[in-house]
Amino acid sequence: MGSLYRSEEMRFCQLIVEKDAAFNCVAEVGKHPYVQFKDLNAEVNSFQRMFVRDIRRFAELERKLRFLEEQIKKEGITITTVRDNNFDAMNHHEINQLEATLVDLERDVVNMSESDLQLKKNYLDLKEWEAVLDKTDLFFQGGIDDAAIQEIEQANAETEVGIQLRNEKDPMSFSVGIIKRDRINAFERILWRACHRTAFLRYSEIEDVFEDPATGDKIENAVFIIFHNGDRLKNIINKICDGFKAKLYPNCPKTSKERHAAAIQVRQQIMDLKTVMNQTHEHTVKVLNATAANVRVWMKQVRIHKSIYNTLNNFTFDGIGKFFVAECWIPLKDIENVRNALEVGVEKNGSTVKPVLNVLHTEEEPPTYNRTNKFTSVFQSIVDSYGIATYLELNPAPYTIITFPFIFACMFGDLGHGIIMFLAGLYLVLREKNLIERNIKDEIFSMFFGGRYIILLMGLFSIHAGFLYNDAFAKSFNIFQSGWQNPYNQTLLRALEDESILTKKEVMLILPPELSFDHSSPYAYGVDPVWNIGENRLNFLNSMKMKLSVIVGIAQMTFGVFLSLNNYRFFNSKIEIFTVFIPQLLFMACIFIYLCLQIILKWIFFWTVPAEIFGRHYPGSNCAPSLLIGLINMFMFKDRAPGWVGEDGVTLNQCFLNQWYPGQSIIEAVLVLVAVACIPIMLFGKPIYIVLQQRKAKQAVADNMSVRMNMHTDETEVITNGNGVKAETGEHGGHGGHHDEAFGDIMVHQAIHTIEYVLGCVSHTASYLRLWALSLAHAQLSEVLWHMVLANAFAVDSILGAVVLYFVFFAFAVLTFSILVLMEGLSAFLHALRLHWVEFQSKFYLGLGYPFHPFDFKKVLEEAADADAA
Repeated sequence: MGSLYRSEEMRFCQLIVEKDAAFNCVAEVGKHPYVQFKDLNAEVNSFQRMFVRDIRRFAELERKLRFLEEQIKKEGITITTVRDNNFDAMNHHEINQLEATLVDLERDVVNMSESDLQLKKNYLDLKEWEAVLDKTDLFFQGGIDDAAIQEIEQANAETEVGIQLRNEKDPMSFSVGIIKRDRINAFERILWRACHRTAFLRYSEIEDVFEDPATGDKIENAVFIIFHNGDRLKNIINKICDGFKAKLYPNCPKTSKERHAAAIQVRQQIMDLKTVMNQTHEHTVKVLNATAANVRVWMKQVRIHKSIYNTLNNFTFDGIGKFFVAECWIPLKDIENVRNALEVGVEKNGSTVKPVLNVLHTEEEPPTYNRTNKFTSVFQSIVDSYGIATYLELNPAPYTIITFPFIFACMFGDLGHGIIMFLAGLYLVLREKNLIERNIKDEIFSMFFGGRYIILLMGLFSIHAGFLYNDAFAKSFNIFQSGWQNPYNQTLLRALEDESILTKKEVMLILPPELSFDHSSPYAYGVDPVWNIGENRLNFLNSMKMKLSVIVGIAQMTFGVFLSLNNYRFFNSKIEIFTVFIPQLLFMACIFIYLCLQIILKWIFFWTVPAEIFGRHYPGSNCAPSLLIGLINMFMFKDRAPGWVGEDGVTLNQCFLNQWYPGQSIIEAVLVLVAVACIPIMLFGKPIYIVLQQRKAKQAVADNMSVRMNMHTDETEVITNGNGVKAETGEHGGHGGHHDEAFGDIMVHQAIHTIEYVLGCVSHTASYLRLWALSLAHAQLSEVLWHMVLANAFAVDSILGAVVLYFVFFAFAVLTFSILVLMEGLSAFLHALRLHWVEFQSKFYLGLGYPFHPFDFKKVLEEAADADAA
């Protein structure tokens, strides 16, 4: 499994490269995910770093490219997508030419956009002016001026008091303008009130819908005409028009002949303007089409150069200022690849000074790096979501590949639903190249597509669980011959059927196991299909699935405890093997593995037929041992009678509580005492060992240490084995684990882990009962959907039944996919996630590391693309 089993070994390296060759060296290193650079200028402000001017330069180029891309998308032009793995950076001469090209392109596109905007504004003004001329002419053709004079004179005659708004000698005049349709009613009311009914208003909606040149919004306008007398009234009307943002046309011709001439002139101007607009647009599209073919390539190069300069900002200088110095983490397997990449970068620069890559010793914790592929990445992400593995810690991901879909299938197990999920995952896997090329940005689809392999495995394991549960859409299938047979003759069955018809009640038949079940040839694989029609189906399945859940849970937790042994052996921690692993395993075995063994033995030996079990006579199913009460009695050290039958051959009272194998009470008492004895070992063993080691180390240092003082400089030196070491204040930290901690801190830390494990064994075992609960809920929902939806269609006869079945099956399919596959699948997925994070990984996995983030052009470009899509 390589680094998937345990993270890659890392090395802390120092890179020394000539200043002029640094750019090309970083450009070569960034082609592969080899190096994670450390920021050596963490205390320097980002605006004071060496290459801040270059970063601003490429940020500006990136802005120009985004602007061009927006203009291209606005015109509906398809942008050529770049999907190659070539990450060669342009040389400085080419990037300078690209910068000049982008400056010219931006200037041209901005000028063309401004020109196009101005042309559109002029076009809108001309269209509105044309509408004003046409509508005004229609107003006067309808005799609106005479009607206006008559209405205004009538209003003046009726007005006895009020403000004098006109002089009797003032001539009748009119104002024409344009206003938005949604404002015309309010405009009319305000005008009527402000002018005291002495202004005559009529309007007509413009049939054409215009477009705002600046925003692109639709504009619906109306042309209005107002007749009035006097300048005072005209001033009031102008102020109201300004308030409603209505546009007035004071130069509107007074006569019909002048209006016709003006309309002809306007239409000619509109035609000329359309020609100019089309030519401008064609030129813009031509320029943007040429840009669309290269904009992604240019953006890729700009982002590559920007990332290189961002990385160079993490470097520092040597003493003479001619070399760059960097510190970085590199996987041990890739050190030679990094050296080769650095040499290629130096050759491209034409330098003769070879770069230096030194491996340094450091007390700093290395990053965690697990190599993954498209299959294992989704399982690694599940583990990393809980916590990044500590450096060189055992990685749970390889085991999660199998255990996660298996745990999911225990809850989701249904053959039909498993096939649906498997086919969905298979489609995503087989079509992955095509779907990647389509570059679908939908978030929900991306989530399902990213987990295509886990969906495939969950569907496959659900098919297996469906066979095991003998369940497909709430129906069983009799592939192998059932182990149950009908013990009743046909005459009795006919009589019972007649009785059922007369009483209109179902007659229940009991199949006695001793007569109906063939113990020599049970159902070959999975649950016998006869249980699907049994009234006591739930009682049987609940008991079986509950016990299976306990066995699966304890098996997985025990496996987790054994995985912790691998960590202890790898880190050569013998004390944890003896004071943590062995007590944990004994505690688990003495209580929970013993319980699982009892469950299996009860399944094997105890059923309805009397038999000799462990040398004792077993009278029948009424004496099958109660495991739950037996477990309680085990902890209470309760004395129980051996066997199920007394010396006189009579079945004992509450025989199911008695001992069912020889020496049971003694064995269980020993198991409880061993389990209890493991707790103080887990609690005190490791802290006492660490304290003894600390004292031993301090004593060894004190025996070999002396102090020498220099009287001239007042400096002290610590002499250890004859070697002088200058005294330092403070303590060195490192990979000492708990060896540099106080006893109280160690004790608290160990107490937390011990309590968590002891109580967790109980609570986590109970938590695995969710496998039983969700499996039961899924089966019941499937059965309800079958009987309440699809079964109703089978009750309709003739051709109508086929039509009803068509529509009912459609509803059944929609509900099955949306509720039983999607919603129930999501629920089972989340519960499986919790069982792996808490119940399984807590037995061996610390997850206290931090991830390895190598400098990689591919990742830089992907993150930038995701940021653009957000």
